[in-house]
Amino acid sequence: MERYCLDCRDHPSDVNCTMAFSADTKEELLDVVMDHGVKVHGMDDTPEVRESLEKGFKKGASCCA
Repeated sequence: MERYCLDCRDHPSDVNCTMAFSADTKEELLDVVMDHGVKVHGMDDTPEVRESLEKGFKKGASCCA
């Protein structure tokens, strides 16, 4: 099964975050990434932000390598 990933290093921020996240489903990944975005990056949990984050997901067994 392929995994979905998002690496904070691909999205520069003021906190220079180096976290990477992966999950088997987009839904699971989006929930974890959004929680991280709110707590660490001060993002607002809105449908627009969720849509933007999901567009940055990569797909593949080693997408966050």
